[in-house]
Amino acid sequence: MMSWQAAAWLLLGGSTVLLFLGLPVAFSFLVINIVGGWLFLGGEAGLAQLTRNCVVSVTSFSLTPIPLFILMGEVLFHTGLAVKVIDGIERLIRQVPGRLAVVAVVAGTIFSAISGSTIATTAMLGSLMVPVMLARGYHPTMATGPIMAIGAVDMLIPPSALTVLLGSLSGISISKLLIGGIVPGLILSVVFIAYIITRVKLSPELAPNSEFEEFSGWEKLRPLFQYVLPLVSIFVIVVGAMIAGWATPTESAAIGAFATIVLAMTYRALSIRNLLLSLKGTVAVSGMILFIIIGATTFAQILSFSGASNGMVEIITGQGLPPMVIIMGMMLLLIFLGIFVDQVSMMLITLPIFMPVVQTLGIDQIWFGVMFLICMQLGLLLPPHGMLLMTMKGVAPPEVTMLHIFRAVTPYVAISIIMLLAVFFWPPVATWLPAWLG
Repeated sequence: MMSWQAAAWLLLGGSTVLLFLGLPVAFSFLVINIVGGWLFLGGEAGLAQLTRNCVVSVTSFSLTPIPLFILMGEVLFHTGLAVKVIDGIERLIRQVPGRLAVVAVVAGTIFSAISGSTIATTAMLGSLMVPVMLARGYHPTMATGPIMAIGAVDMLIPPSALTVLLGSLSGISISKLLIGGIVPGLILSVVFIAYIITRVKLSPELAPNSEFEEFSGWEKLRPLFQYVLPLVSIFVIVVGAMIAGWATPTESAAIGAFATIVLAMTYRALSIRNLLLSLKGTVAVSGMILFIIIGATTFAQILSFSGASNGMVEIITGQGLPPMVIIMGMMLLLIFLGIFVDQVSMMLITLPIFMPVVQTLGIDQIWFGVMFLICMQLGLLLPPHGMLLMTMKGVAPPEVTMLHIFRAVTPYVAISIIMLLAVFFWPPVATWLPAWLG
């Protein structure tokens, strides 16, 4: 019988090596699970059990919000309603320093409140706004930085497919976790705007003042009432139904997806082609996530069955370290992992070990979950492999170099680390809203 230390090296080390070799996440875990199932669950019978566990892991009702949240974002993206939201916000924001960058942050915050996908937010704002900003003389770092930063905040503001995934894999209440991210997400948005205005005041050449069409009276407010408020009302309905306890996260997501499609039809923006593109995008992303969940859940079960989970938890909790020091170590490990692997891989590698420790130490799970989300949000922005850096490079004009993108994102990474420290030392930032709403 293999010792738990050898099992831990084989399972955790093997999956990490495969990820570093560039094998897709789902396949990395599939390979390790087959080896682990054969060794620890008992040959052929173990593989049959593994197959049954795979089926059970994705037939969970708690996962149904994921495709629905992704569908909301896809519909907004393909019908062009997101562009109308940007126009509505642009008419309202007066001539402030770095005006277009501020518009991007406000539009991104609203878009993240109605879209479940971080990459969709960044791709859409990047392809629409970066060329306009560059044409008006904005420095590439000022044009790209705010869009990537607000794309990452999308993970904290519900609806968020990654938050649902974190809740379902960790056993933390999904609705409380979704609500827990609202306050830190909104604070980050406000701080980003303050930073942009201050930075442009100090160095006006980063974002030259440009003439823009001034609207007055009803013309100024029309897009707000016509597009922005109806779309924001979807966010209010989705979150409100969860908060009031009238609907589960799944039912709220279904209401949100239905409302988004109805609104798109009302605006006559939904053609058969748009709908098919939206459904295609949803199936592609959801299929990938569900494939990953199959790998993750069975991986955690094999890790537990081999004794590796318990052994590692006992070592961590047996050191006699204060709980806060252990949590700080976990956060540092997550930030380090964020440099190399994507968000889903971070969850899969760490949650089977972290969650039993969190439960053993009696730590507030919502507080821990929100900090985990902020670390994943940081991972999206960390050079060299941050997902949103790659997304931005893909949609930005050729004159925007990778060096511009790395420089652009640095101040927003610093602000996000300060946010993580604020939640760490003052937990009510994350726990106050879920507790107040009961």
